[in-house]
Amino acid sequence: MSVQRIAGRYAKSLLDLAIERNEVDAVLEDMNYIKAALKSRDLYLLIKSPIVSMDKKLSIFRKIFSGKIQKTTTAFFEIMTRKGREDHLPEIVDSFIEQYKDYKQISTVYIKTAVALSDDALATIREKLAASPDVNKNLELEVSVDPSLLGGFTLQFEGKQYDSSIATKLKDLRKQFSN
Repeated sequence: MSVQRIAGRYAKSLLDLAIERNEVDAVLEDMNYIKAALKSRDLYLLIKSPIVSMDKKLSIFRKIFSGKIQKTTTAFFEIMTRKGREDHLPEIVDSFIEQYKDYKQISTVYIKTAVALSDDALATIREKLAASPDVNKNLELEVSVDPSLLGGFTLQFEGKQYDSSIATKLKDLRKQFSN
């Protein structure tokens, strides 16, 4: 079975349990906390290691996260570890966050610009996107700056990409003149 399929199933199980226990937002916070912790190379390698025993992994996980995450999340990790799936934790965390956004009908829109946007510009973009039938009304904007765009912006959401950057327009012109 593929890693993505395994991650999807475990994440769905955790989401269903969190819904049942009315802990969805708290478990999301746990997943974000774990995701941040997994940026530590040592923790990431520990989780992925087939050499470290199950009991050792559980012990370390409890020490790191004790009192910082929900009992539901801790119990879920213990079950995952006992099933030998702890090495898929990073993918499960990402899948849970994705499924949470689907459940809460949150659209993540990635905006890349050549220069930083003002708050007014972001508010205008948010309004325009909220009016679009392609995007859920609950928006999460992920803004980044990429000077190589030269000007303009790119938008990416719901599997679509809109590129209105000067760099792309110059590239297209270059193609037209070379033909």
